Amino acid sequence: MPPNQTKDEGNDDQVFWAFSAMTAAELNFPDPSGDQPSWLSLAQAVFNLQANRWDDAACGGGLRWQIFPLNAGYDYKNTISTGGFFQLSARLARYTGNATYAQWAEKSFTWMKQSPLISSNWQVWDGTARGNNCTDADHTYWTYNVGTLLAGASFMYNYTNGSSVWQERVSGLLNGTDVFFVQSAGANNPPVNPPPNGQIMSEVSCEWPAKETCNADQPSFKAYLSRWMAISTQMAPFTTDIIMPRLQKSAAAAAAQCIGGQAGHSCGRRWYQTGWDGFTGVGEQMSALSVFQSNLIAKVNPPVTQIKGGTSKPNPSAGSGGDSGTTATNPIVTRVISTSDKAGAGILTALTLILVLGMTWWIIV
Repeated sequence: MPPNQTKDEGNDDQVFWAFSAMTAAELNFPDPSGDQPSWLSLAQAVFNLQANRWDDAACGGGLRWQIFPLNAGYDYKNTISTGGFFQLSARLARYTGNATYAQWAEKSFTWMKQSPLISSNWQVWDGTARGNNCTDADHTYWTYNVGTLLAGASFMYNYTNGSSVWQERVSGLLNGTDVFFVQSAGANNPPVNPPPNGQIMSEVSCEWPAKETCNADQPSFKAYLSRWMAISTQMAPFTTDIIMPRLQKSAAAAAAQCIGGQAGHSCGRRWYQTGWDGFTGVGEQMSALSVFQSNLIAKVNPPVTQIKGGTSKPNPSAGSGGDSGTTATNPIVTRVISTSDKAGAGILTALTLILVLGMTWWIIV
């Protein structure tokens, strides 16, 4: 965990760091030099940390949203945290061939399917609370929730050489993405909600005009669904005929939105709307770029594995020390206090004491 993130990083934040490291390993990006950990070992470290946080004490399993008890959301078990752990487990299983990772992927997916997070018709909801023993869910749709499960299931389909169980799960989750694909709403001013049952990706829970509530993070969510749908076509090729037309239509619609801003090429978020929608930001640009790049998936090789071209060095015990690390039981401690640290603290203490005494004398006199 990066030292500057130890106070507020959640399980979902952490697993996205692991996704980046895992992608570097799968694309055979050279490992860092010297004594720096490898890409694979970084992903394995996050897996071990999160497996250690698996919470059987309430709801029979799952990961909490937050890592530390003082953070809001500590008692919330959300899909992106448990689903992110599921996807990471599935990718590690495929890359290493280690059955332990596959067992955790099965365990985490089974828990989610038996919980309120995944409905009987494969709708994927945002999260559930420990307080009521996870008996119901927050029925909010987000593209990245179903996306992370779709990718993880596709990796497991590949790992199991086309298991019928995982084929059914992939198919169900792919059907669960239908709600996020709409038809063009045209050049309406004011804008209107788009018709359903189309092929243009939309973050339906926050970007429609009637409920424009997207925060700083949510405009980026379509980026992740785009990437994960694309990789699913490599891991589970039977999905290609459904996925690629959607990515193609979405990319064309997104490109038509990239005409905004002072320079005339900032991308908006309502891809279903003709003409720039007036929104721009990091999330909007990420989503547009990702859906463009996802259309190139057929031109690149599938992710490598340890036995098929992978060179990133493993360390299955990385992160096994848990959140407490080796320096103290407090996870916020990140290094041993040095002599210079102590000297600096002494100087600051002396200056503070002089300031206090001076102010006291001034008040008295």
